[in-house]
Amino acid sequence: MKKEKLSCENARKISIVKALEFLGHYPTRNTEKEAWFLSPLRSETQASFKVSKKLNCWYDHGLGKGGNCIDLICAFSNVSVSGAIEFLAQINTGKPPIQEQNNLRQSRIQIKDVKFIQHPALLQYLKKRKISLTIANTFCREVHYTVGNAYCFSIGLKNNSEGWELRNKYFKSSSSPKDLTWINNKSQNLIVLEGMFDLLSVITVSPNLKREADFLILNSVVFADKALPCFDNYEVIELYLDRDEAGRKTTGFFLNENSKCIDKSEFYSDEKDLNAWLMKKK
Repeated sequence: MKKEKLSCENARKISIVKALEFLGHYPTRNTEKEAWFLSPLRSETQASFKVSKKLNCWYDHGLGKGGNCIDLICAFSNVSVSGAIEFLAQINTGKPPIQEQNNLRQSRIQIKDVKFIQHPALLQYLKKRKISLTIANTFCREVHYTVGNAYCFSIGLKNNSEGWELRNKYFKSSSSPKDLTWINNKSQNLIVLEGMFDLLSVITVSPNLKREADFLILNSVVFADKALPCFDNYEVIELYLDRDEAGRKTTGFFLNENSKCIDKSEFYSDEKDLNAWLMKKK
């Protein structure tokens, strides 16, 4: 029997709290009427992402944007409405349980297997983002994990505390503990980036850098203060951070704190980040 596709109307009815938990995001405050999350759309330290359970809609106070469940997946994964419905269909059929607050520890991401990247879906994802498999496997791995009862896999970049940054077409999250990723090649030149695809992109553009430079991936601008002591060992520090508000603020912070820092983001000034520029490059 042919499986029925999820309609747009039914996709909008899927619980936003349930969708966020499927993605590995859990509320910091949960009441009968509403739930508050650290924003899944940007980095923050105080929860300002509100979900109304009665209306089943969300509002990100930091971005000044909100909407329904489909709008959230479109913004989260940068996909079309049809792509969002395809993802929500996985939740609708998989039926991952909604975790109560007292079961939060058990429902977090649990790593099950780590290997070289080989899954066709991840290969296609790398191709879309214009990253070669050779470069991806130099720094990243294929990570299989569970979120509650859901089994997932992503491209993973390990951080300094043995946690993983996790990315696939639909999923952007991390396993605990979250931390910086410092790749030390004993160079006097440090390249500072926000995320794994910034790292893979800069190596794609300049392959020799993987031997000639050290890399510090913040994995979140929240770790800007923690990154500063790493700068002491270097003669030149190049900043390839995002061109959005948070990225520009972090770039300004580094420039003010350390005279050895150089802002290199003008290289992709027309785009949000280096990978967005790379994907548009012919």
